[in-house]
Amino acid sequence: MSEALVVRRDAADGVRTLALNRPGKRNALSAEMVRQLSRSLEDASRDPGVRVVAIRGEGPDFCAGADLGELAASQALGPEAGLADAMRLGELFVRIRRLPRPVVAVVAGRALGGGCGLATACDLVIARQDAVFGYPEVHLGFVPALVMSILRRKVGESIALELLLKGHRVGAARAGSVGLVNRVIEESGFEAAAADYLSDLAARPPAAVALAKRLFHGLDGVGFEDSIARGAEVNALARMTEDCRRGVEEFLRRRHRG
Repeated sequence: MSEALVVRRDAADGVRTLALNRPGKRNALSAEMVRQLSRSLEDASRDPGVRVVAIRGEGPDFCAGADLGELAASQALGPEAGLADAMRLGELFVRIRRLPRPVVAVVAGRALGGGCGLATACDLVIARQDAVFGYPEVHLGFVPALVMSILRRKVGESIALELLLKGHRVGAARAGSVGLVNRVIEESGFEAAAADYLSDLAARPPAAVALAKRLFHGLDGVGFEDSIARGAEVNALARMTEDCRRGVEEFLRRRHRG
């Protein structure tokens, strides 16, 4: 039986935490960890009790990058092995995007290389004030290729290209100012504030959240008129859900009482 490189924890509010569990190696992304994380996300997609998935790291760091020992081994095996390894991570990024629930990266410490890519691939990112982000692959003669399409959408072309070409590290405040991070939280009280953020997100009606996420990501590369048409379809679907019926009825009751 393989070692548990991803630890699952469930909370009563519908938040499922998936913790990267290689703290001795700063949670470096191995092929087996990527496989386990992908399976864990698939399990979450089938569980109606899960409303939000949080990805975080055990120990002081979120994830310091790819397992360079495995990368070196793939170089010796040739391009086919490298492509298979890259596709595993790429498929994980796609799974995150397709998951009906929001996936939130909870980042403390370092999120570098593939670890920064993993955080960027999540729908939302919250970070402790001392967190550090970066794509240092260029210093190794390598390319953070899998995250490019996501990164340029999140932060814009010029900032994305600077991060990729210079390979410098940025603090949480800077990451927040360019759009890489949604919320920066002070070190004191970080765990409680992060839990509140996730719990608040999980309290949203799940059907509306799932429809909103699917439409949002589905608009990539779609023209204006087609975007409006897709929005109209989702609008029609959303208004027929039980959550929306209850929400509208409750609003009307409150207004009449007022």
